[in-house]
Amino acid sequence: MVSKAKKPIVLPAIIDLDSLDGIRDGLIDAIEEGPVTVTAGAVERVSTNALFMLISAAEAARRNHYEFAIEQPSAALTSAIERLGLDAQFSGMMRG
Repeated sequence: MVSKAKKPIVLPAIIDLDSLDGIRDGLIDAIEEGPVTVTAGAVERVSTNALFMLISAAEAARRNHYEFAIEQPSAALTSAIERLGLDAQFSGMMRG
């Protein structure tokens, strides 16, 4: 079987309700195609809904038997994850 390339998703600096639809659509398309890499180094502010969306996307990728990774998470992103007590949900997907 041919290995599929990881589909990159780059998160914007501000992930709020206004940006969720575009990110969600990109994640859905990526998860249908294969492994997903989310680059999160530029994130300065993130909503709780966005974090739950990333958890949901990771679960969808797992059900499709694809890897889901968040690379280079910013301090703001990791701080929000810790503040909300979501460390366990994100631990297996964080890289770098």
